Amino acid sequence: MRIIGLSGWSGAGKTTVLARAIPVLLARGLKVSTVKHAHHGFDVDIPGKDSHTHRMVGASEVFVSSSARWALVHELRGEHEPDLDEILKRLAPVDLVIVEGFKRHKHPKLEIYRASLGKPLLHPDDDWIVAVAADAPVPEARVPVLPLDDVEKIVDVLLVESVPVAHPGARAETA
Repeated sequence: MRIIGLSGWSGAGKTTVLARAIPVLLARGLKVSTVKHAHHGFDVDIPGKDSHTHRMVGASEVFVSSSARWALVHELRGEHEPDLDEILKRLAPVDLVIVEGFKRHKHPKLEIYRASLGKPLLHPDDDWIVAVAADAPVPEARVPVLPLDDVEKIVDVLLVESVPVAHPGARAETA
């Protein structure tokens, strides 16, 4: 299992890049999982459903299963938020895990950048950013820059720069 992340300001298009890259990775025969960090509370359960009621009345975990999918909701109830390493240990094995968020974790990342947002580049302050995918030239970039609309090149970088999960603090060898 290998890992790489996407980094960028809100509105830069990280989710759009993921939505375009995952089908290409699948077409190349890879199995892919994602990890998304949310900075606020979120809910994946529907109020009024039995599973939501189970959780609301105090169940620590609620496992919902059907012939189409299963989901496990774990209520922290004051416990510490798991770090990325703990989350990765809970994932089923896949070829590639793409992480959105966890920007302080030491794993390679592709920066998604839109100059129109008026925000600074992230890579000068994050040595783990290995390349930038941008919607316009970025002459001041200190890492390779890819066109934001070239999903094949983006996927190539995700694969080349990803590292084994067992060694997320390692850097990919550059040719």
